[in-house]
Amino acid sequence: AFDVTEDTFRKAVDGLTAIGAAGWNCTMPLKRLMHQRADVLSDTALLTGSVNTVVNKDGVLYGDNTDGYGFMQSMADAGLRAAGKRLTVLGSGGAAASIIAQAALDGVYSIDIFSRPDSASTRLIAQEAELIRSKTACLLHLYDLQDHTQLARSLKDSYCLINASSVGMAPKTDACLIPDASMLHPDLAVGDVIYNPRTTALLHMAKERGCMVFNGLYMLLHQGAMAFRLWTGQDMPVGTIREKFFQ
Repeated sequence: AFDVTEDTFRKAVDGLTAIGAAGWNCTMPLKRLMHQRADVLSDTALLTGSVNTVVNKDGVLYGDNTDGYGFMQSMADAGLRAAGKRLTVLGSGGAAASIIAQAALDGVYSIDIFSRPDSASTRLIAQEAELIRSKTACLLHLYDLQDHTQLARSLKDSYCLINASSVGMAPKTDACLIPDASMLHPDLAVGDVIYNPRTTALLHMAKERGCMVFNGLYMLLHQGAMAFRLWTGQDMPVGTIREKFFQ
């Protein structure tokens, strides 16, 4: 893993391309930049507006997004079946966009998206939501993250709350986008894309409220498995990796 900032992103990608790297993953906050930089985009990448997986074929960069697939697989691992259900998503970055798109493709009935209205990523996800609406039957609603009345209303009727933002990630592990634990209820599943720490402040809060919780570790595993397949044409031994490293 290499620490690449938004300022050094283009040089890093040019360098990887120049040395003939077969492919790579990128993570927050570089996924939207990679979407702009890729030469060819998969249907999933086009729908999500972000790229986390790149395949380099003779200097031509093929951009894909495996995050949404990885997250929906992690939900299945947790015993959750989201088709026909209502979800609430916090965040509007690349991870949020990929999860929303894949959930819509997988038959989720409705998704309430909460983000900061003045952010560039919110403006982008509003555009992507229109595209997703046109391609799927999912109902998408975009709300201000500070509208706590609407947030409480959405959570009351939701099957699963998903933190798709970086809030709560190390080193700022005490941060949480849910302002009041009373918004959570035992029938609500709570997932977090963050895997460092494995139990975020949000997941601590949700556990105390009796919610079933899961973190981003299995999303990481499953998105990596799909990326591995794109790079090598072979299946990654997911079961063996889960047994040896994820218990």
